[in-house]
Amino acid sequence: MRNLKVITAYRGTKYHGFQRQNNAITVQAVLEQKLSKVLNEPVTITGCSRTDTGVHANQFCFNVKTNSRISCLGFTRGVNGELPADISILSCEDAPPDFHARFDCKGKEYVYRIHCSESKNPFAEDLMFHYRRKLDLEAVRKAAGHFVGTHDFSSFCADCANVSTTVRTIYSFDIENSGDSVIMLVKGNGFLYNMIRIMVGTLIDVSEKRIAPDDIPQILEAKDRLRAGRTAMAHGLYLNRVFYDEAELL
Repeated sequence: MRNLKVITAYRGTKYHGFQRQNNAITVQAVLEQKLSKVLNEPVTITGCSRTDTGVHANQFCFNVKTNSRISCLGFTRGVNGELPADISILSCEDAPPDFHARFDCKGKEYVYRIHCSESKNPFAEDLMFHYRRKLDLEAVRKAAGHFVGTHDFSSFCADCANVSTTVRTIYSFDIENSGDSVIMLVKGNGFLYNMIRIMVGTLIDVSEKRIAPDDIPQILEAKDRLRAGRTAMAHGLYLNRVFYDEAELL
């Protein structure tokens, strides 16, 4: 039996996240339906992560085991021919039998996109968070710097009940600005539920002077979700890259 490592991208607007659910359309459910048709056998895919309703992915990895002898190019072309326009297969390759998209993942990079303008961007309604003022980038960058390193991120988790540890390592938190567009790039070894969105929301509160940049260490130490800021909207968030080599994280 072959084990295929597949990279896909998707626009999450119409989906209730990646993971299969009862009575809801998800990215996983659509992929499994189309893969089963192309491979001519029922399959279950294993994703590298879960994404929430409305969250997008520039690069999402899953693996699938199959008896099919289809070439990787044939797989990519065949599945893309069946998928809706908002999901795309980017690549496919044969992986070792024990490769696991989730457990072998060493880290991820997320991007959060913000359109900072009084006027909305009609071309990015569901692809960027519309924030009707300019961000105080100096304050936001200073605050974001406190997230880098190994910390207990309990204060930045919406539901920590089902995780063995809330300690995570953030390798970088970069903020880029071009015109009305602000892009936040966060790279880490793992992320808690809603962690990115709460960090971004907290940085927005920093920009609004509700939270001081140097308050972030105390918020981390508090291990209390109520001490952190708002949860930013889902549609500005993208899973940007997944890493299977620790050297790529540094």
